[in-house]
Amino acid sequence: MQVLIAIASLGIFCLVAEIFNLRKIMVPVSVIGLLAVLGITLNFWSFSESIDAQYISMIASTDFSKAFISLFIILTIFILVMSEEFYKEHPTKFSDFIAIKLFLLAGAVAMVSFTNLSMFFLGLEILSVALYVLAASNRQNVRSNEAGMKYFLMGAFASGIILFGICLIYGATGYFNMAEIQALSQGVGLPVWFPIGIALMVIGMLFKVAAVPFHFWAPDVYEGSPTMTTTTMSTLVKVVAMASLFKLLDGLLTTISPKVQILIVIISILSMTFGNIMALRQKNVKRMLAFSGISHAGFMLMALLTMSTAAENLLYYTFAYALAGIAAFAVIIHVTTDNENELIEKFNGLGKRNPLMAAILTGSLLSMAGIPIFSGFFAKFMLFTDTIQTGFLVVVIAAVINSIISIGYYFKLILAMYTKDETSEKHSTSLLYTIVAVLAISINIIIGVYPSIVLNLL
Repeated sequence: MQVLIAIASLGIFCLVAEIFNLRKIMVPVSVIGLLAVLGITLNFWSFSESIDAQYISMIASTDFSKAFISLFIILTIFILVMSEEFYKEHPTKFSDFIAIKLFLLAGAVAMVSFTNLSMFFLGLEILSVALYVLAASNRQNVRSNEAGMKYFLMGAFASGIILFGICLIYGATGYFNMAEIQALSQGVGLPVWFPIGIALMVIGMLFKVAAVPFHFWAPDVYEGSPTMTTTTMSTLVKVVAMASLFKLLDGLLTTISPKVQILIVIISILSMTFGNIMALRQKNVKRMLAFSGISHAGFMLMALLTMSTAAENLLYYTFAYALAGIAAFAVIIHVTTDNENELIEKFNGLGKRNPLMAAILTGSLLSMAGIPIFSGFFAKFMLFTDTIQTGFLVVVIAAVINSIISIGYYFKLILAMYTKDETSEKHSTSLLYTIVAVLAISINIIIGVYPSIVLNLL
C-alpha cells in the first residue's frame, strides 16, 4: 500500500508544482521518486508494514506483484524521460501529461496487487480513464479525436463486461475477496453463473490485451493516438493487462480445465497468425507495431497453458517485449517528431544519417522477432519449452511459424533503414530519446545473457 500511496503522491506533486510554475523539476523529481519507490518494492529499504497490514483484505504485496511493479516503474521512468522532450511544445499542459502517467501507474499497481475484486476494478478504471484522456489529448488532430472516441467506447464496453462478470461472481459466492472465492470454487454446488462470471471477466481482459477476436480497436487507436500514448499502450498497458489476466485466473480458479485450455490454444494461435499476416501488409509503422502487439499477445497467452511456470515465463517475456518496445518507440518518436508521417519510407536511409538509432531500432525489432542474443529469443525459448512439456506441441509449431513470418515485416523496416536512399531531411538527435533507447536495448541484452536477474524476482 505504501508503494501505491507514494506513486499517487508524486502525481499530486506534479499538479501542485504547476501552480508554482515548477515545470522544470517535475520529471527529475518524479524519476527520483520512482527510483525510491522501486527500492521500496525490491526491499532495498522499507518502512513500517502497519500500513500494508491495514489493507490486507484489499491489496497485498507478494513476489508476483513486486516483480511486475518493478517492471511497471522501469517502463514509466523511460516514458516520463521521453515525455519531457515530446511535450515541450505544450508547456502549459506538461504537468497534466506527467501527472496522468503517474496516476496510470498507480492504477497498474492496484491491478497486480489486489486481493479483492473491487480493488481490481478500481485500478482498472484509474488506468483506463487515464488512457482515454491521453489517446484524445491532441485535440486539434482529427485522428487523435477518433482514436480517443474509439478507445473510450471499446474500453467502456470491455469494462462493463468485466463489471458484469464481477457481479455474477459475487452473486454466486457472496464474496469479493479472492481467497474466499477460490476456496468456494474447490467445492461443488456453485451456481452456473459463477463460470459465466469468470468467462465474462476473461473476455473483458482479452479486450484490454487486444487478443483476437477482441482486437479490432487496436490498429486505429495506436495509429491515431499521439506517439507517446501509443508507446504507453504498446508497452506498459499491455504488460499490465497480461499480468492482471494471469492473476485473475490464478486467484479465482484452482486449476484450468481442458476446455479452457483449448480455448486459450485457439485464441493464442489466432492472435499470432492474424496479427503477423496483417502486419505484413502495413505501410504505417505504428499500425505495423499494433498488429505486432496482437501477435505478441498470442505468445503471452501461451504462458497460461502451464500455470505452474506461467508467472516466470510471463514476467520474463513481458520484460523482453516491453524493453524492446520502449527502444523501438524511442527511435520512432525521434524520426517522426517533425511531422505526423509514420510511414516506413520515413525511415529510408536512417542507417546512414543516424547509425546509432538505426542500430538500436534494428536490435529491438530482432528481439521482438526472437533472434539471439536479445532477450526476446530466450523468452520464446523458455515459453516453447514449457509448452511442449505440457503437451501442446501444436501451439509451439504455430508459434515457430509465426516467428518466421514476423521476420518478414520487421526486416521490411530494417531494409528501409540500410538499403534505401534518404528521403527525409537530417535533424538533430534528441539526447533524451538516445539515452532511453540505449538503456532499454542494453537492459534487453543484459537480461538475455543473464535471465536470472529477472527470474530471481519471483
